[in-house]
Amino acid sequence: MSALLEPLPSASDSSIPAARRSRGPISLVPPALQVHPGPVHASPFPPRPDLTGREIEVLLCWIRHDSKTEVAKALFLSLGTVNTHLTRIRAKYTSVGRPAPTKAGLVARALQDGLVDISEL
Repeated sequence: MSALLEPLPSASDSSIPAARRSRGPISLVPPALQVHPGPVHASPFPPRPDLTGREIEVLLCWIRHDSKTEVAKALFLSLGTVNTHLTRIRAKYTSVGRPAPTKAGLVARALQDGLVDISEL
């Protein structure tokens, strides 16, 4: 019992072999299970919003037409529904850190995300 009450030797104590003192702290995790995280790299691809199929359809139709009224007629939607879809699309792009407040911004995002090809514009 008296051994339990004795203070632990310090790192400079001569009773600890020199090789053990120089290795640093003891790990209780076996080397095979230790995780050594590597450098964190940013993805080369920007995050994409989770657009629904209908939102993509409205976005692509709007890119190809001159006005929201034309989009509404082409997709058999009300103008208010087209506006709602575009508002939600913009909000989703903003939520992933890629705001697109204008039509040009949404065209750029659609190009970046591969939703449309430059030859289609």
